[in-house]
Amino acid sequence: MAINAYIKLVPSSLKQTITIDEVKELFLYYQQITGKTGEELEWDYENYAFPYEIKETEEGKGKWFYLSSNHERYNAILVGVDKEVSRDENGEEKEQTYIQLTLPDQSTFGDKGKANEFCKFLGKKLQGELHLFNGRIMYFYPRK
Repeated sequence: MAINAYIKLVPSSLKQTITIDEVKELFLYYQQITGKTGEELEWDYENYAFPYEIKETEEGKGKWFYLSSNHERYNAILVGVDKEVSRDENGEEKEQTYIQLTLPDQSTFGDKGKANEFCKFLGKKLQGELHLFNGRIMYFYPRK
């Protein structure tokens, strides 16, 4: 059974909405910074830190993409963007954007570890509210 993690963009987040292309840009930025770390260490760190290729299907265009790997320890992670209606403390309904990372049935423990790492990276970068695969919540936005 597939499991999900969510990065919710709350009112205190840096952005209130995000597109799938912006999420791809964040993954490309992650690849770039891990590549620079590898250069400093004189080690092929980029391929270990991000052992995936970003792939998009015609049906998922603009909504979701997946990270695919041919490495023996990794398989796939699905990444999507959607909106939900939530209520604030005053009871008012608001539309809230979230990023969803899904581990399909064929995902490995390596995929789960990398997905947790990517979730934390996205949560920190966007100052969002991260709902992890195990149900726990991490807050990366300034709280009152």
